[in-house]
Amino acid sequence: MNWTLEVVVVPVSDVDRAKAFYAQQLGFNVDHDTRISDEARIVQLTPPGSGCSIVVGKGIVPDMPPGSLQGMQLVVSDIHKARAQLVERGVEVSEIQVLGENPHPVGDVLDNVGFVFFSDPDGNGWAVQQISART
Repeated sequence: MNWTLEVVVVPVSDVDRAKAFYAQQLGFNVDHDTRISDEARIVQLTPPGSGCSIVVGKGIVPDMPPGSLQGMQLVVSDIHKARAQLVERGVEVSEIQVLGENPHPVGDVLDNVGFVFFSDPDGNGWAVQQISART
């Protein structure tokens, strides 16, 4: 049996601002924006090519303060292109960092160990890792 992770709730203070950041600046696809009531709204967004989406909204996760989610990670095949795209879209993103030692030192030296970091407008923390091929 496969167990797939398909949705992660990201706590935010302003749903419209978060939706704009993830859709316009990061390029996530807006899957749906559902207003259940004046107190409840769910916006689901998916990174291009991902099988896992995020949900931002209000009235959905009362115990998670905005900005409290840290360590979310995206994976790309080219960290240089990904960073350039983020910078072009106005995202404050770190320089490329090498963390650790590549366990498979064949191919690009940044595979598995090349990272950049950014936060959304509420301070939820994201990492982007380069993995150009899975072994």
